[in-house]
Amino acid sequence: MNSPLSFRQVPKLETFDPEVFKRDYLYPCKPVVIGDFSKDWGARERWRPEFFIENYGQEQVKVYDTGFGVPGKKYMSNLTTMPLGDYLKAMMSGQTTLRLFLYNMIKVAPELKADVKLPKFIKGFSERFMFMFFGSQGSVTQMHYDIDLSHVFHTAFTGRKRFYLYPPSMGRKLYRHPFTIRSYVDVLKPDLEKFPKLAEATGDYVELAPGETLFIPAGYWHHVVYDEPSIALSLRCAHHHWWKRVEGILNILFVQMVDRLVNKITPVAWFEWKQNKARLLAEKPL
Repeated sequence: MNSPLSFRQVPKLETFDPEVFKRDYLYPCKPVVIGDFSKDWGARERWRPEFFIENYGQEQVKVYDTGFGVPGKKYMSNLTTMPLGDYLKAMMSGQTTLRLFLYNMIKVAPELKADVKLPKFIKGFSERFMFMFFGSQGSVTQMHYDIDLSHVFHTAFTGRKRFYLYPPSMGRKLYRHPFTIRSYVDVLKPDLEKFPKLAEATGDYVELAPGETLFIPAGYWHHVVYDEPSIALSLRCAHHHWWKRVEGILNILFVQMVDRLVNKITPVAWFEWKQNKARLLAEKPL
């Protein structure tokens, strides 16, 4: 697991039973790995680096580095753009730690929708937003939660990666920056002098293998480490409570915009204010 913090193991369901899943994981909002969620998908066999290089290699994509969350001109922005084929070749050879995420491949290539079968056991799965995630060995996605508060079903096609997860209730102990969905703690090398409350946070851990699907409940924090070059797809499902859907919309339309606007005006002072506020909130009794 490679972390000095303590984590529970995320349970695994080898066979997907919709009623068991809804009762034990969806409605209680608990993470779980499903072994056969994508068993009937054409994507499970076809979506390999070679397939995308051959068929979509010339598509221009936005790639990101570790400066994504650093205050300043590049805050929440991509580092550069490049052809998908060039990125994938560098990813597979280990010549880059750049990441490509939230890439809506279905929008670029609608024909690929036929390779994915949307589940029918609940309503709310998006047909428009099927986001792909690419990363080379050693790539890291820092602690955050998804801004729209959708439930996420994250299926790995190639490569193993580790997920460190925390429920929404742990946000204060993770020193969440206000007006953001981000935390700047490092669960692999935690600085407990700077972030002492992190030691009290209770989280979950899983190593996701190719062919497996991780259910990430809405609002769940996650830190991801790529142990191998990886290609994955996230299906998004609207929250089963309407007020959470409204909260997700407000996050996108208001909270995120405030953060980006103030960052443009005074990035360092704004970051320091958020950091200090996060510390105060972490120490405040619940």
